[in-house]
Amino acid sequence: MKRRAWLTLGAVVLGGGGVVTYAVASPSADHQAAGRAKRPVKVYDLALKDAANGRRELPRTDTKQFSMLGVSWTGATRRLHGTAQVRTHGVESGEWSAWRDLEADADPLRDPQAGADARGASEPLWVGPSDGVEVQVVHKNGSTSAGLPKGLQVNLVDPGVVTDAEAKATDPAKEPAAFVADTTPGATPTDSASASPTDTTSPSPTDSVSASPTDTTSPSPTDSASASPTVPTAPPSTVPEPPITSRAGWGADESISPDPSEYNADVKAVFVHHTDGSNDYSCADSASIVRGIYAYHVQVNGWNDIGYNFLVDKCGTIFEGRKGGTDLPVLGAHTYGWNRESAGIAVLGDFTSTGATDAALASVARIAAWKLGQYGADPSSTVKLTAGAAQTNYFGTAFTAGSQYTFNRISAHRDGYNTQCPGSSLYAQLPTVRAWASGPVQGLKITSLSGAGLSGSTYYTKGAITAKWSTTTPSSLISRFELLVDGKVAATATGSATSVGATVPSGSHTVAVRAVHQSGKTATSSALTVVTDTTAPAFTTTPKISLRTGTVNTTAVPVTLGWKATDSAALKSVSLLSPTTATFGPTTTSSSRTAKSGTASTWSMKAYDYAGNTKTSSPSYTPVILQESSAVKSGSWTTRSSTSYLGGKSYSSGSKNASLTWTFTGRSASWVVSRASSSGQAYVYVDGTKVSTVDLKSSTTLYRQAIWTKTWSSSAKHTVKIVVVGTSGRPTITTDGLVYVK
Repeated sequence: MKRRAWLTLGAVVLGGGGVVTYAVASPSADHQAAGRAKRPVKVYDLALKDAANGRRELPRTDTKQFSMLGVSWTGATRRLHGTAQVRTHGVESGEWSAWRDLEADADPLRDPQAGADARGASEPLWVGPSDGVEVQVVHKNGSTSAGLPKGLQVNLVDPGVVTDAEAKATDPAKEPAAFVADTTPGATPTDSASASPTDTTSPSPTDSVSASPTDTTSPSPTDSASASPTVPTAPPSTVPEPPITSRAGWGADESISPDPSEYNADVKAVFVHHTDGSNDYSCADSASIVRGIYAYHVQVNGWNDIGYNFLVDKCGTIFEGRKGGTDLPVLGAHTYGWNRESAGIAVLGDFTSTGATDAALASVARIAAWKLGQYGADPSSTVKLTAGAAQTNYFGTAFTAGSQYTFNRISAHRDGYNTQCPGSSLYAQLPTVRAWASGPVQGLKITSLSGAGLSGSTYYTKGAITAKWSTTTPSSLISRFELLVDGKVAATATGSATSVGATVPSGSHTVAVRAVHQSGKTATSSALTVVTDTTAPAFTTTPKISLRTGTVNTTAVPVTLGWKATDSAALKSVSLLSPTTATFGPTTTSSSRTAKSGTASTWSMKAYDYAGNTKTSSPSYTPVILQESSAVKSGSWTTRSSTSYLGGKSYSSGSKNASLTWTFTGRSASWVVSRASSSGQAYVYVDGTKVSTVDLKSSTTLYRQAIWTKTWSSSAKHTVKIVVVGTSGRPTITTDGLVYVK
C-alpha cells in the first residue's frame, strides 16, 4: 500500500474530562499544484497519537488534496467504541467545515478474502476536494483513551483526476497510461511513510472485541453455501440487464487488487446500503467517488477489492463494484454474516434524513431484479438465509451462526447487521424498490384521450384517437405498453412512451392501456367507453333572424337569431361565425343580436358534436327600414323633424282613424314609434286583419322604439296598417317607420 504522512500530533482534554486523540496534517508544498491536473489515486495514512493533557485546541494547516477520508485502526475484527469526528478545509470554498461524525459502527471484517493486515475502519466519508483536515476520536467512557483500539489513523483518499475524454473510455486499453502507472504498488519512497512502532503494537486483550470464528474468512460448517474460486456459468435472467459502467469505465486500478475473485453458488437476496457522505455531489464526480471507495476498501481496510457488488449514484448510473463479472454471483464484502448468499448494492450519499432520488431507486430496482432474476427469484418475495455469524441487527433481532432466518429478497444492511445503514429515509423507500423491481407497473392511468370529446362518462371520436397515460413505476422497468380496444391489442408502444394512437371502428367500444413490466407481469388501466361516430350534426331549424322589440338604429336593428341543431350521438356546441362570433351550448336555440339595416348579412353557424363532426349553415338576411313617408296615408298626419327620429323625420297624428299602410315582401316586421307620457294608442292590422292594440304611452320619452313585431314561417308579401285609436286625453301617436327582413 502507498503511504504518505505529514503529521502534527497531540491530544486535548474535553470539558467533561474525556481524552481526545487527534491529528492535524501539516502543509504540503505542492497541494495547490495538484488542483485539476491529471493525477493518480492516492491514499495518505496519518497516524494519530495520544498527547499530554492540554488545551482543547487543534491547529489548522494544509494537506495534499483529498476528497474522501476515514479513520482506521489495528485489528479488523475490533470495533471503535467511541466517536470519531473530522472537519475539513474546502478547496473551493476556502472555509473549514463543521465537525462531522464518521460512521464508526461499521461491520467487522466483512471481506472473507482480506489478509492478515486488514484493519478495522469507519465508513469512508466523501467531503469533496479538500486541503486541510482535523480529527478527534473520543472513547465512549469519556475519561480515557485506553479503551480505544491501537494504530489509529486518519486516511485521506485523493481519487485522482481523469480528463473528460478518458472518463468516457470503456475500453481498458484506452485508459490513460499515466493513470495506470501512477497507481501501481511501486510508489516512490517519498510516497510512503510508515507508522511509528507504537502504532503497530498489538492491542491488549481488554482492547479487543473479537468476532466469533464464523465471522472470519470461512463460513461455519452450517452455512448453506461456500464461496468458490471456480468461475461459474452466468445463468440468464428473467429481466433485461441494465446499463452498467464497467470498472474500466470508472477508472479502477486493477493492479491494487490482484487476487482472483471468489464466487457464491447463487444470489438469494440483495442488501441495499448507502455510502455516507454528501448528497450534493455532481454526478460528474460519481466515478471519482467510486474510485475513492475502492481505494479506501483496498488500501485502508486491507480488503482485496471494493466491498460492494454494485454502486448507484443519484442520477441512476450503475457502477460495477467488485470484480469477477457483473453477471456472476461474486462474493462481496458488504453485509457481515450474509455475504455468502447475497449481492450488495450501495447508493452514493447519506439517506438518514432525506430519501434517494427516483433515478437511484429505479436503478437499484433494475439491478436487484436482474440479479435475482438470474436465479428465478421474485424481488417482492422472501427467502431464508443462513447466518454466517452470531450477532444482532439494528432492530435487536439476534442471529445464531448456522441458523436460517427469513429476509426480504431486497433487504437493507440494517436488516442483517446492527447499523443505521442505509439510513432511515432510504430504508422507508425499499417497499417502493421491491414493487418497482417485481412488478406489475404501479399507478397506471389514462390521463387524456385526444381525438375524442368527453360527454358525461363517454368519449366520442371520428375514429382516430391518441391515448396518453402515466405511471409511478419508472419507464426503465417497463417493457412496453399496449392499447386495448375491447380487450384486444390495437397498438403498442415502448416502455418509455407516454402515448400511442389507434383507429377505433364505428360503434361503442372499451379502450384501456395495458403496461407490461420487464418481469412480464401486466397491469391494465380502467377502461373508457369510446363511441366512434362519423355522422355530422344537422340543423333541423336553419338559422334565422326575427325582428324583436328594442331601440332601432340604422347600424343596429334588434333581432333574435334562432336555430336548432341535433346530432345522432351527442351534440357538443353551436358557434356563430359571422357577422359576429359567439358559442352556445347544445340546448340553446336563440340569441338576441343586432343587424345592420340595408345590408345583406350572412349568418353563418357551425354545429359540433363530441366526436368532432361538424355542420355549417350560412343563410343571408337583410333588415330594411321603411320610412313613414313610404306608407300610404289616410287622414291627417303632421311631419315632425328631429335628429332623434329615424332619417330625422316622423309622422304624428291625433285624428281618430287616421292610418298608415306599408306593403313589403319579407318574413318579419316591426313597427317603430316614439313614446311619451302623452302618447296614445293604435290598432295594428296585418293583411287586413286586426291583430293588436298597441299603447305608446311611456313614463319616459323614448325614440325609435320597435314596439310591435310579427314573424312568419317564410317570406311572403304582407301589408301592415296602423290606425289611430284617438284615445281620450292622449290621442296623438308618433310613428317612425316600419322595419322588415327580406
